[in-house]
Amino acid sequence: MTKRRSIQPPRSSEAFSLPVRVYYEDTDAAGLVYYANYLRFCERARTEWLRTLGFAQHALMADKGIAFVVRSVEARYRTPAKLDDLLVVVSQISRLGGASLEFDQKIHRTQELIFDARITIACIDIAGQRPAPLPPELRTRLHNPTPS
Repeated sequence: MTKRRSIQPPRSSEAFSLPVRVYYEDTDAAGLVYYANYLRFCERARTEWLRTLGFAQHALMADKGIAFVVRSVEARYRTPAKLDDLLVVVSQISRLGGASLEFDQKIHRTQELIFDARITIACIDIAGQRPAPLPPELRTRLHNPTPS
């Protein structure tokens, strides 16, 4: 049995919020947000959060040879979002491992929680398609998300 290495983020680790408007293309035939699109909204939030930390995913792929892939998702759909709703996706790291990040992500409409998920993201070496350690500079920013 392999022990999973896990470092809890410090209290300074802040949640990141991203507003998302529901467009017609996000809805199904009933006019409700299609279930898979909640995961797309979460993906956008994680990508924008990385960008605010100074890490563009295309640059990590080109310069470091790494990419992030979804390893697991545990999701709860609480109430549907509809066309033109303004949603807010709130993302926070709940676990920081050697080659993975676990996010708690919540989607709110006004003050109402409509979706929440725990999503584990793995860092992989693109060439070998194997787990790769998080780059030290990214790990440092994850521990200190706001610039000094």
